[in-house]
Amino acid sequence: MFSGNRKSTFWLILIIAVLVGACQSKPKKNKVACVGDSITEGYGIHPESTSSYPVVLDSLLGNNYSVLNAGRSSATLQKEGNLPYWNVNEFSNVFAFEPDIIVIKLGTNDTKPVNWNSKRFKKDYQALVDTFRTIPTHPMIFLCKPVPVFHTNWGINDSTLTNGVIPIVSELANDNNLTLIDLYEGLEDEGVNFPDGIHPNKEGAKVLAEIVAEEIQSEE
Repeated sequence: MFSGNRKSTFWLILIIAVLVGACQSKPKKNKVACVGDSITEGYGIHPESTSSYPVVLDSLLGNNYSVLNAGRSSATLQKEGNLPYWNVNEFSNVFAFEPDIIVIKLGTNDTKPVNWNSKRFKKDYQALVDTFRTIPTHPMIFLCKPVPVFHTNWGINDSTLTNGVIPIVSELANDNNLTLIDLYEGLEDEGVNFPDGIHPNKEGAKVLAEIVAEEIQSEE
């Protein structure tokens, strides 16, 4: 028989062992930060809180993932654009979140004539990748070819997207050995789900999320 002190010690050790085992058996959630503009934020979708592509992505990836919507309407990748992503709160939120995965979908607003500069775009995109690589979690970074521009709106146009933005994004993905997600080809038949020619509705956002989820899961 155990003495009182030995019994207490025995039960204390047992409780600690159970707690440690429980902590070890609980899988770590992979944090995914979705960096982007209004298409990521969910502009035009009601309610954004349940239907934007990052929210749908969170559901598709399952319980082992936690997804942050770090999209900001009107954001440009270029530091000299009319609303640089570098200057918005969502940029800081990515660092505070300490993600394991970052999905970058920027460039649509950079196609506006007032913003576009190919050399500056490439330089600033590389700088963004380098900056995100300083995050202590050493996140896996995915670059996205932006979704098609079905109708020119607000100066956003498909010509600059296909002839300027997409070739640069593809080149940077190759140069940095990063996975490239082709949202352009993946959504080129979804024009009906882009009511204003730029932003997806719920159905379009769902297709977008499915493409991103498939790419992330293929890297597991």
